[in-house]
Amino acid sequence: MKSRALLALEHSPGNAMTDPGEIDRFYDRCSDLMCELLDGLAAAPDRPRPFPEIEDAIGWPRRRIASVLGGVSHLRHTQFAGLRPYHFLGPRHAESGRWEMWADSAQADAIRGAQEQA
Repeated sequence: MKSRALLALEHSPGNAMTDPGEIDRFYDRCSDLMCELLDGLAAAPDRPRPFPEIEDAIGWPRRRIASVLGGVSHLRHTQFAGLRPYHFLGPRHAESGRWEMWADSAQADAIRGAQEQA
């Protein structure tokens, strides 16, 4: 699937961050586990993957992503108006038939920049 097609099918595309400075602030304020997840997404930009595949790549146990996303929800909603530095693809549109997530190349660049500053 090409990026433009992904954006058309993406779950709540208006919630995806685009400002590198905002992504840097998010990275600075989130938990170490959320930073690990963002680093894992930045390692494979523009490539939607189901949670288990991302968890395997990071070396995490199953269901950790769901826990980490639940933990960062308060931060996202209180400090970032619900925005997030990644994208979601719902199971109806995902190749895997499961929720998938990814960082686009601009988000990945910002995440890597934030990682270098941390």
